[in-house]
Amino acid sequence: MISDATIAKSISDLMLEIGGRLNDSVAEIRAKCSYEEFAIYRKAVGVIMAEILLQILNPLYSRHPSLRPPGFE
Repeated sequence: MISDATIAKSISDLMLEIGGRLNDSVAEIRAKCSYEEFAIYRKAVGVIMAEILLQILNPLYSRHPSLRPPGFE
């Protein structure tokens, strides 16, 4: 994955921010849309978040373990 620690930190911060915003969007859809719409949206966001974790964050934290946030497993 990314060898430069400064860039890795920037990417980690960005991906965590995106994950938080996606999570917030799920809460908004839950509050404002039908259960069917919510279920479909939540599943799609789950796929995106899993890909971020598996394809970006896990490899990044393997290379830069000090960047892994506390409790992030």
